[in-house]
Amino acid sequence: MIKKIKMPKQAGWLIPGLQVKRWFALILFGTALMTVGILILFDLQPIYNTMQFISKIATKISTEWLAFGIIMFGAAVFFKGWQKTNLSILDLEEDRNSDVLLEHLYRRRKLNRGPRIVAVGGGTGLSMLLSGVKNITNNLTAIVTVGDDGGSSGRLREDLGILPPGDIRHCITALADDEDLVNKLFKYRFNNGEGLEGHSFGNLFITALCDITGDMVSAVRASSKVLSIRGRVLPATLDDMKLVAKMEDGRVIHGESAIPEAHGKIERLYTEPECCKALPEVIQAIRNAELIILGPGSLYTSVIPNLLIKEIADEIAKSNAKKIYVCNIMTQPGETDDYKVSDHLKALIKHAGSDKIVDAVLVNDFLPDNLADKYKEANSYPVMLDSSEIKKMGIKIFAKKLIQDSKEGLVRHSSSRVARALYYWFRKK
Repeated sequence: MIKKIKMPKQAGWLIPGLQVKRWFALILFGTALMTVGILILFDLQPIYNTMQFISKIATKISTEWLAFGIIMFGAAVFFKGWQKTNLSILDLEEDRNSDVLLEHLYRRRKLNRGPRIVAVGGGTGLSMLLSGVKNITNNLTAIVTVGDDGGSSGRLREDLGILPPGDIRHCITALADDEDLVNKLFKYRFNNGEGLEGHSFGNLFITALCDITGDMVSAVRASSKVLSIRGRVLPATLDDMKLVAKMEDGRVIHGESAIPEAHGKIERLYTEPECCKALPEVIQAIRNAELIILGPGSLYTSVIPNLLIKEIADEIAKSNAKKIYVCNIMTQPGETDDYKVSDHLKALIKHAGSDKIVDAVLVNDFLPDNLADKYKEANSYPVMLDSSEIKKMGIKIFAKKLIQDSKEGLVRHSSSRVARALYYWFRKK
């Protein structure tokens, strides 16, 4: 049996990829040169006297062991001093926080070399995706829909004339280093107080930053710095975009929150104003992307609204990046009743105006035996995979178990499983 060798805690700083050893060597070399120069300046003949000293010692101890001992002692003293200096500058305690610093440094260096990924969507589906993908790369851009007009976001949009902060807040929270703490803080809702009741702290935080910085992009950028998020979050447009749905029965429904409540089959989705302008940073992110992910999330109120901005749809279609759609696991009442996987893909292609919008679809291939009754009660059913129809469309199918394990029979995407599946598909292509 091979005995497991435990690496000393301090040796963690020598792990490849941290990009610190080169600076150790440079500092050491510079220190040695300065020391020799100072000794020469004072005519202490450092090289001659050092060699004389070593010659005397070498008569009693072998030269190899002497050299090794001096090198190791000098390196240990130097390394300890360097570490203490850095911890002092960063105002950290040595025990626990130095380990945190080491882990953070290694993760950042590794993730900085990750693929350039663009995720397009909104709502809880996009934030779930970001929670997993942020552990693959720091080169991550979330493009978020701004059509929300319900709840706290809708009230702030109506009262203050700002872009709805809700979906942006979810994404910022998902990308934060301390996701649990930020999530609790940003989801906190005021239960009373004139004008405050029903608002979440996160929405008010972003709204305040928007007023201070002058626009939503600057506000998101500032909040990203404050919360030290990985990647970046960008609204799809700065225009006051509102969603309009034309139903198959002829009705025209205005507003994102009203569309699912109409309980009809959507024929076409539009925006008001009709021609919204994409944010320049969004277009540049798509052009630089190696992987573009659409979904998961509400098909007509989270994913497709981004594609209604013609510049965004055109750039995704022209992109040489690998493009994949993460299909929803369950149908959504009022939006995708009776939809199969191919129906989701056809809706994306129809509204984007191009069949080059997606190369593959990622689908869940596992469901619990005891599927919770609440889905049937809500008229929500598993999205059926119609492979033959999808293959006719020239789209690849990638099926994996994507849901969290649940004794209660709940069906929810697992952010880690989705991220691993996406990365595997991206790497193997």
